[in-house]
Amino acid sequence: MSDANALDRARYDFKKAMQEITSYRGRGTELISVYVPNSKLISDVMAYLREEQSQATNIKSKSTMKNVTSAIDSIMSRLRTYKSAPPNGIVIFCGEVPRAGDQTKMVQYTVEPPEEITTFLYRCDSEFFTEPLDDMLLDKKSYGLITIDRKEATLGLLSGSKITVLKHFDSLVPSKHHQGGQSSVRFERLIEIAAHEFYKKVADNATEVFLNRQELQGILVGGPGATKDFFVKEEYLHHELRKKVVSPLFDTGYTDESGLRELVDAAKDTLTDIQLTVEKEYMQRLFREIRKPDGGLSLYGEDHVRSAAEVGAAEILLLSESLDKYRVETECNSGHRIKATVLDLDEKMTCPECGQPAKILDQKDLIDDFFEIADGFNTKVQLISGDSEEGDMLLKAFGGIAAILRYRIG
Repeated sequence: MSDANALDRARYDFKKAMQEITSYRGRGTELISVYVPNSKLISDVMAYLREEQSQATNIKSKSTMKNVTSAIDSIMSRLRTYKSAPPNGIVIFCGEVPRAGDQTKMVQYTVEPPEEITTFLYRCDSEFFTEPLDDMLLDKKSYGLITIDRKEATLGLLSGSKITVLKHFDSLVPSKHHQGGQSSVRFERLIEIAAHEFYKKVADNATEVFLNRQELQGILVGGPGATKDFFVKEEYLHHELRKKVVSPLFDTGYTDESGLRELVDAAKDTLTDIQLTVEKEYMQRLFREIRKPDGGLSLYGEDHVRSAAEVGAAEILLLSESLDKYRVETECNSGHRIKATVLDLDEKMTCPECGQPAKILDQKDLIDDFFEIADGFNTKVQLISGDSEEGDMLLKAFGGIAAILRYRIG
C-alpha cells in the first residue's frame, strides 16, 4: 500500500472506531477504558487490573459485577499479546452494551492512537472515556512551518492541533547601521552575503526535515516584514518544497516558537479550505468525465467500481467518508458462500441461492475493503468528506462510491 493510502486508511479506521466507541452506553457503570502509555510496563498494568478485578467482587449488583469482571478478563487477555505498549501507547475499551430487548453483547476495541498518550488511566463508567483522544480526531495530515526574518528562523511541524519545534536558528546577519572605518557599500555587501548564507542554511535544514515526509500537505511561511517574501521569491527552498508553499504568506510578530503559534492561528481558515479544495478538484475531474458523451473515464456505483478496481483499471477511487457499510462473506447450511455488502452486521442473513439462513464467516468495513483492493494495483484512494456540496452529491447521487479510470473497460 502506498504511504499516502496507508496514512489515510489509518486515519479513517481511527475515526470510524471512535464514532462507534462514543455511541455506546452501558446499563450501569460497567464500560471500562484503559490507557497504557509506552512507558508503563505491561506487567504493572496486569497487576493493577487484577486488583481492580478483586475489588469488583464487592459490587452489589450481580449482573454488573459479572460484566465488570468479564470485561477485565477480556482486557487482560488482550494485553497478554503485548510484550510492551506500542510507541504511542495503547487504549482498550471493553464492556457489555445493550442489544435488542434484554440482550447485551460484549464489545472490545483496541486502539493505537495516532499521537502519544503519556498517562496511565483506568476508568469504569456508564460510557467509554474518550476525552484524551478527542483532539486526535482532527485531520492528522501535517504542515511544515517556517517563520523567518533576518535575526532568526524557526522550523516546525503542525499535526492536528499539535505544534512541534523542529529547529531554531539565530542569524549572524549584522544590523544595517554604519560601522566606523568601513565604507557603507562594502558593509552593505557583507550584510547581504551573511543574509544569503543564513537563508541557505534555513533552506537546507528545511529540505532535511520536510522533503521526505509523505504526509506533508503544505508549508506555511510567516514572519514580520518582507524577509519571508524574499526567502520564497528568490527560490532558496528545494524545488519540491516550493510546490508545497501555501499562498498567501502570513504576517507574524515573532519568529521563535510563539511565532509558529501565530502562524498557525493566522492560517486556520486557509488550512480548512485546503483539504476541501483537494477533494473538490477530484470531484470536478469526475464530473468532467461523466459529462462526456461516452461517460469518459468515469464509473460509479459499488458493483461497477469494484469490478474495475479488481482488474486494476481504476486510477483513483473516490469514497464517501459517510459510507457506513460492511463487506461480509456468508455461508448457508447448503455450503453456498456469498460475498455481499450490508448495513447492519446484526441483521439476519439469508442465502440468495437457496433462501436458507446464513452465518457471517468474515467481515470488514466497506472502505477498508476498497483500500485492500487498491493496494494490489497502486490505486489511489481519496476519501471525500460530507462537508461540501460535492461530497454530499457523491453520497446521494452516486451511492458514495465512484472511480476515475486508467482506461475504459467493458
